[in-house]
Amino acid sequence: MLKQGKKMNFISIIMGSKSDYEIMKHCADTLEKFNVKYELIISSAHRSPSRTKEYIKAAEEKGAVTFIAAAGMAAHLAGALAASTTKPVIGVPMKGGAMDGMDAMLSTVQMPAGMPVGTVALGRSGAVNAAYLSMQILAIFDKELAIKLAEDRIVQAKKVETDSAEIEVII
Repeated sequence: MLKQGKKMNFISIIMGSKSDYEIMKHCADTLEKFNVKYELIISSAHRSPSRTKEYIKAAEEKGAVTFIAAAGMAAHLAGALAASTTKPVIGVPMKGGAMDGMDAMLSTVQMPAGMPVGTVALGRSGAVNAAYLSMQILAIFDKELAIKLAEDRIVQAKKVETDSAEIEVII
């Protein structure tokens, strides 16, 4: 967590409820793997709108570069963030509810013109990809992070080759 009064670049993760943490922990873990600073809070666009708005303002003042919003069902959190900041917002729709996440996906992806929300997949992959997308945004101005991300791509490619070598059959 950031110390009060110190301004630095970081990523803000906001979850609509505590039940989102099981998935969003993968987002935080990914950021930690790259030693990227982040804040993580629970705040709801519907149940605590004042808290959400106040947090966005405070986070921007401390140096938040991107916001990651995880929410299920009506999934208004990412849209509320987009309406309150000009920083990039990445929405992670959560599974659950009557439509098992499809409602969250549609609520997150269907934003009016001028209020963009980058939307990633449901579940763990979405949480991890939100972290990667945020880091790619940070890496535009952070050469060290850009190098780490490039090296990670090489590691991922080598893992595919290693996994294949263990089972492949080629004629």
